[in-house]
Amino acid sequence: MKVGIIGLPQSGKRTIFRALTGTRAVKAGEETKKGEQPLVTVNVPDERVDYLSKTFQPKKTVYAQIGYLLPTKTREGDPSLSHEESLAFSGVRTCDGLIQVVRNFQLFGGPTPVPEEDFFKLQSEMIQADLMVTEKRIERVSGDAKKGREIDTTELSLLEGCRDLLSTEMPLRDDPEIAASSALKGFTFLSAKPLLLISNNSDEDESLPNMPHLPQGLEIMVVRGKLEMEIAEMAPEEAEEFLSAFHIERSLLDRVIRRSLAVSNRISFFTIVENEVRSWITARGTCALDAADLIHSDMKKGFIKAEVLPYDELVRYGSFSDAKKDGHLRLEGKEYVVQDGDIIKFRFNV
Repeated sequence: MKVGIIGLPQSGKRTIFRALTGTRAVKAGEETKKGEQPLVTVNVPDERVDYLSKTFQPKKTVYAQIGYLLPTKTREGDPSLSHEESLAFSGVRTCDGLIQVVRNFQLFGGPTPVPEEDFFKLQSEMIQADLMVTEKRIERVSGDAKKGREIDTTELSLLEGCRDLLSTEMPLRDDPEIAASSALKGFTFLSAKPLLLISNNSDEDESLPNMPHLPQGLEIMVVRGKLEMEIAEMAPEEAEEFLSAFHIERSLLDRVIRRSLAVSNRISFFTIVENEVRSWITARGTCALDAADLIHSDMKKGFIKAEVLPYDELVRYGSFSDAKKDGHLRLEGKEYVVQDGDIIKFRFNV
């Protein structure tokens, strides 16, 4: 899973990136390598993995991972990108979700922060970028239809629905069916991506800004970016003292990971083999066959059954054998919908 961090200039998105990753590697204006975007991959903390590792004592414990991407500006005049994308969206089209950072702190000698206005400004740019892609594709498909060529009518209908939404300044995520459509996945629409909004506050300000017109259901959190960046770069013992002093219960990374997974509608399942406990992240609603494919394509090709035990039942009974005696270890087929916390052993033969 990969999440892109976006925001208007001076919103502090680079500060948030450093607060999340605890790295000084990316300085203002730098890229990790020529042509690459700064990307840091981190483990997803999970107490369930800790428990499984302690219980089964494997040689290897592998946590699921999330990558956080900080897009950099592309060269001006790149003909493949709109002006808005060249400034704000380079690289994030391939991300699974987005974090938008808005400034809610006073710049020295600068204007008063207007976080709600900044939110809608960047959202509008994403909507316009998506509308441009949509209209170009509709024009091409319609042209093929006029020439008597076979077209995908389902795709065209979905694109027309996208155009209707975008033309009224509505993001595609407002229509869950369109946002989740597999037929539109290749278009990598920006406004269809799950979004977490971060209000980047000053060190002493723990309050949400007044933003009465934000969309209902939008996930928003307050981060004191500069403070938390400094804490992220401290030694663990020193960081604990500052977290307590500033009433911060958990690290920013832990808080954002939890929100990122929730907003992106992702769940975790676990596999246990003789020498390894591993956590996997997948979309809610994933079937057992696709979960097997996530691990290895051979598991999908030779899928027979999935042995499934909910994590809570393992904790309750203390062992697979005792849970099985009471009927909690189940055999499921290809269409079984994986649930958060499932411990799965895939039976397959190739």
